[in-house]
Amino acid sequence: MSKLISGAEYPLAKIFSSDFEYVMPHYQRPYAWTEDQASELFDDLFDFYKSEPNEGYFLGSIVLIKQESQSLAEVIDGQQRLTTLTILLAALASRLQGTLRENICGYIKEPGNALEGLESKPILALREQDREFFHHYVQDLNFEELIGINDSMLKNEAQVNIKKNSNLFLESISERLENDDEKIKEFKSFLVQRCFLVAVSTPNQQSAFRIFSVMNSRGLDLNPTDIIKAKTIGQLGITDGRDEYSERWENMEDDLGRNRFNELFSYVRMIFTKEKAKKSLLEEFENIYSEKIKEPTKLVSDVLEPYPRALAVIQNANYEAKFHAEEINSHLQWLNRIEDSDWMPAAILFLSKNESNSTDVSLFFNKLERLAAYMYICKFNVNQRIERYSGVIRAIEQGRDLQSNHEVDIEDEEKRIMLKVLDGDVYDLKPAKRRNYIILRLDSFLSDGGASYKPDVLTIEHVLPQTVDPNSEWKTTWTDDDERDKWVHRIANLVPLNRKRNAKAKNYDFNTKKDKYFLGKEGVSSYVLTSQVLSFSRWTPDLISRRQENLMEKFKEEWDLNPTSTLASNDRPIP
Repeated sequence: MSKLISGAEYPLAKIFSSDFEYVMPHYQRPYAWTEDQASELFDDLFDFYKSEPNEGYFLGSIVLIKQESQSLAEVIDGQQRLTTLTILLAALASRLQGTLRENICGYIKEPGNALEGLESKPILALREQDREFFHHYVQDLNFEELIGINDSMLKNEAQVNIKKNSNLFLESISERLENDDEKIKEFKSFLVQRCFLVAVSTPNQQSAFRIFSVMNSRGLDLNPTDIIKAKTIGQLGITDGRDEYSERWENMEDDLGRNRFNELFSYVRMIFTKEKAKKSLLEEFENIYSEKIKEPTKLVSDVLEPYPRALAVIQNANYEAKFHAEEINSHLQWLNRIEDSDWMPAAILFLSKNESNSTDVSLFFNKLERLAAYMYICKFNVNQRIERYSGVIRAIEQGRDLQSNHEVDIEDEEKRIMLKVLDGDVYDLKPAKRRNYIILRLDSFLSDGGASYKPDVLTIEHVLPQTVDPNSEWKTTWTDDDERDKWVHRIANLVPLNRKRNAKAKNYDFNTKKDKYFLGKEGVSSYVLTSQVLSFSRWTPDLISRRQENLMEKFKEEWDLNPTSTLASNDRPIP
């Protein structure tokens, strides 16, 4: 009789062996990991490989429907990791030849046996829509052919992600391992021998989904903070003030709410360590406590209590002061619109130390918002962001004034890089939230500060359509296809609307489009960018060129993006 649930930790050599034949059920979502997540994985693996020559690296867990006596395994949870690791192994194999290549390929495909009539087959089979694509380009190592495909020719976002992550790994191998056979061999050995996954298996779907649900539960189970509290406050006796410190702890948790209180611990961890988490929050906080805090009362009074108010003010954007409060809260609102929160520890630390000095607070958040926007717009990955914010935290701790805290500023070359993105095809930026952020931030620079920017529906529309009907007015105004392609996705041609897309609108001529689509319910637009367009009678190449120049000047003015030096950019690639 097979066990209902079994689980064990395996090295990748076992995970990617003939003991497992992974298939994706039809209900699985597509492969969704982007370059950001893939680069984070590679950086973490490589950094651990270089710094920890004898330790094992834990990659998490996967949940499978699998009979004990069979290799077939339906993947309920873990598709993204298994797929990304397969791409990495294939990328490593593609850089080798002969026996070394065959050795790695054994973790990608079962070799088969002609004498026994066994065909070679992939260890991992993606969902049906992408299975052959993944097999041909990745598992058969046809990367050169894959990289040469234009993204527009790929069927879906999953295939785009596969292509981009393949290219990212190939470039990372060239940069970090120098395409050196011996270095690639050593890194491969680290991957398959010292990297581990926990495989949790169950023979039926109902049990598998129950396991998955429990593992991802958002219920009120014990949080790391509950365990930290029990271990630290529990060290105090009644005469040491145990009840008082317990009550102070609970007051902080009540004031922030359970979720935000747990967030606070992760931000405090970053303030202390100034690096990306390598272990669980509980393990890392225990190390911080034992090495730097050591006293339960100090944990409450010196480590935690200075920060809850700062966190609440930042997240609610409700700073109060006689001067500068409005601009400070505006910067906080825009910081909170950025998808990552890696800037938060530096913000909490600075505000907790300087809350009464509204002039310095205003200047700091002005600079921090620009720095956060730069890294968001230019698509820095999490490791790059944390490295930068760590420098900001160190400068704050050292008490450096804002004029000498260069870590929170952006340099001339960084300004040029940011301007290059802003002056490019903004509409094509992914994910769409980056594009929306840029356009709404520009609109706020143009407004008098009264706009709230909380639309139920936000649509970014092209004034000049992406495709032009040969019989339309647009074809007469824009006779040069190359000129049209040059401007169509740039910011001068984009307007925000508080309404859903209208498939017919793209075919409207300019004046019809303005009257029927760009106007709001009251005959005006909520956005300055859109209102400006309404004032024009024609939409010509000369007009859009001047508009682009004016909008770029607005970015330079508001974000202080004019380089102080006049040296030409060295065309350093955008991160």
